[in-house]
Amino acid sequence: MATRNSAPLASYIDLLLDAVCAVDKQGRFVFVSAACERIFGYTPDELIGQQMIDMVHPADRQRTLDAAGEIMGGEPKLNFENRYLRKDGAVVHILWSARWSEVDQLRIAVARDITERKQAESRQAALYAISEAAHAAEDLLALFKRVHMIIGEWLPALNFSVALHDEHCAQLNFPYHVDDHEPQPEQPGTMTGRLCAEVIRSGQPILLTPDQDSPLEGFEWLVAGKDSPCWLGVPLNSQNGTIGALIVKSIPGGERYTEQDKELLQYVCAQVATAIERKQLHARLQRMAQYDPLTQLPNRELLRDRLKASLMLARADCGRMALLYVDLDRFKEVNDTHGHAVGDMLLQAVANRLKGCVRETDTVARIGGDEFVVLLHSIHSSEDADNVAGKIRQVLAQPLRLDGHNVNIQPSIGVAHYPEHGTEEKQLFRHADEAMYTAKRQNHQRLGV
Repeated sequence: MATRNSAPLASYIDLLLDAVCAVDKQGRFVFVSAACERIFGYTPDELIGQQMIDMVHPADRQRTLDAAGEIMGGEPKLNFENRYLRKDGAVVHILWSARWSEVDQLRIAVARDITERKQAESRQAALYAISEAAHAAEDLLALFKRVHMIIGEWLPALNFSVALHDEHCAQLNFPYHVDDHEPQPEQPGTMTGRLCAEVIRSGQPILLTPDQDSPLEGFEWLVAGKDSPCWLGVPLNSQNGTIGALIVKSIPGGERYTEQDKELLQYVCAQVATAIERKQLHARLQRMAQYDPLTQLPNRELLRDRLKASLMLARADCGRMALLYVDLDRFKEVNDTHGHAVGDMLLQAVANRLKGCVRETDTVARIGGDEFVVLLHSIHSSEDADNVAGKIRQVLAQPLRLDGHNVNIQPSIGVAHYPEHGTEEKQLFRHADEAMYTAKRQNHQRLGV
């Protein structure tokens, strides 16, 4: 059995679907059956004399060598799995059964191609993992991190990007991107940006590998060198069309992506697109429940949540905080004189001016009509809140030009200090509300209204 035609049994072996081979003590093929060409892509003549380990997937070589050593030590191996690289560069999964022949000084092995089974298992595992991630992730960023990890378990994905297409402004944004060589893919002219745009435009996957027969026009130079990185871009297709693209890029000279990888990534990305849309819908619904649609400020419910958190912190640290109740005097006259459209623009302008008067850590909320509340977290003294109230009066007193109309507005502001005016939510709201109405009466008396 030392050469390809050394035994009459060889003609029978060549009829088997499984591959049969013999490897000598130095790890070289000395016999291979005809089925090896179907599985590995090499003819028997091309394999005879070659080192077996050179065909093994780099990630599986050490444990394959360890298994070979155990076999040569007299321990047969049944159902040993590893991966080989075909002649065309594709990865093939093999199930081996092997033993050592002391008489022939050869490792005799039977190999079965289980690639289709492993691909089916990978698809099922990926589907389950993506589905689980979609339900467990708190937001899209957490989802993308988990998807990156899942895909990286079966595909070289050190460089990984998710691009989403914004139909309203007709541009790409990258909510998740990992690539040291292109840290800002949204900048004009980046390769990641160009490839994502093409994938989204065509709605088709793009595979770019070195020495490719016909790479996509316009992207040939990306894979011109034999050690160039591989690129694989897959559209995120949903029932509403292509919503984005997912891009993976290998390291230069690393493992090449295959058509099998492209098919599996397409399968996974269908689940990813569904998960993205589900998360986006949840985020929109959550925002609708917590934010005022006109001014995009937190609404009453979100304000209460933040006030509770601020009170807990103030109690724990023996700190201070304040609540400012802001009402716009004679706002009804603006609506009656100039129309509700101008009134809406006024509310939006007031919201922006209020945000400009406080820190990013503070909260400006619209709780209804022309009523706003400013929550000042962790202040040092009551004077801090009084200073903010003075700044708000000064800023809002500046005239506004809205839709061709000059509009002047006067605020009435009530301030409640913690802990002087209350230690509970209702107490602070009540005091700020009463103080605001006192200020409103004073404004009316001053103006003779």
